[in-house]
Amino acid sequence: MEGHLLNNKVLVIGAMSGTSLDGLDLAACEFELIGGRWIFNIVEAETLPYSGEWINNLKNGQTFTGEEFLLLHNLYGKYLGKKIAEFLSKYKLSPQLIASHGHTLFHQPEKAFTFQIGNGAEIFAETGIQVVADFRTTDVALGGQGAPLVPVGDRLLFADYDYCLNLGGFANVSYDDAGRRIAFDNCPINFVLNVFANKKGLPFDNSGDLGRSGQLNKSLLTQLNQLDYYKMEAPKSLGREWVENTFNRVVGSYSISDIDKMRTVYEHAAIQIAKVFTPQSKVLITGGGAFNTFLIERIAYYSKAELVIPENKLINFKEALIFAFLGMLRSRGEINCLASVTGAKRDSSSGIIFG
Repeated sequence: MEGHLLNNKVLVIGAMSGTSLDGLDLAACEFELIGGRWIFNIVEAETLPYSGEWINNLKNGQTFTGEEFLLLHNLYGKYLGKKIAEFLSKYKLSPQLIASHGHTLFHQPEKAFTFQIGNGAEIFAETGIQVVADFRTTDVALGGQGAPLVPVGDRLLFADYDYCLNLGGFANVSYDDAGRRIAFDNCPINFVLNVFANKKGLPFDNSGDLGRSGQLNKSLLTQLNQLDYYKMEAPKSLGREWVENTFNRVVGSYSISDIDKMRTVYEHAAIQIAKVFTPQSKVLITGGGAFNTFLIERIAYYSKAELVIPENKLINFKEALIFAFLGMLRSRGEINCLASVTGAKRDSSSGIIFG
């Protein structure tokens, strides 16, 4: 056993920043082991919007020089530490651990590297609380995708559902199949849709109203559905590079309006998501896309599953909750990364402990 979280009830801060750049999610999560099953409670949670400067840095950090990149890694860690310290002070919280996902700037597991900026040492220096960060690199070193990591939490915290679907920058799904946990990225969603919404002066497509107003382009839909990624078996994952080099090139090759492109991306996403679910299964839907009425309607159109949208706090903070949980498992020296999901040589207890 590692660390000091060996008692059954702990308070952990989960910090998560997704590809859609909606902001920094912070969640204070309490975990208790009762009868061999983990029970959770999201005590307090907030999303802190990024400034224009941070959005620019996080969006373009992969183009920085080596020196600039390392500076950004440290500055973002210090930023996380300060925001977490303010969060703790505001709600008078005294957690035993901070678990920080960081912000992904590089994810190329086929080249054996991934990088989430936000130096855990800086977070520890700002807060004085033990930190677990850098959750993905051990799995990549073991030959895995380094993603998705959420399925361990899905299995241990949400066993009442047949499928757990997260609708964020990318859609990803997690489920058990004959005792093996299967998980993968379905397709891009907000990572692509937000760009179109931004062109219209909106941060995102609220309720899917923009996309709903467009015309479906069947030729583009067919071409997107035929991309090689969708023919691959899991484990598999998506990142910014694939969207820019493959997905966006296809979408950009069509001389149709941005609204029609949006409408077609919605349909494409609904098809890719719904085809995974078996009839009469129960699906938990979280992430910002759960509020997108049009997207949910289109998924329901193609699926015979029961789609369950929980309370807002869980919709918004499930990923932060699960990274808090993964950090706790790491501190206990327990498995928090499944080879059946990532394709690694073996399961692992992943993450670097600072402090």
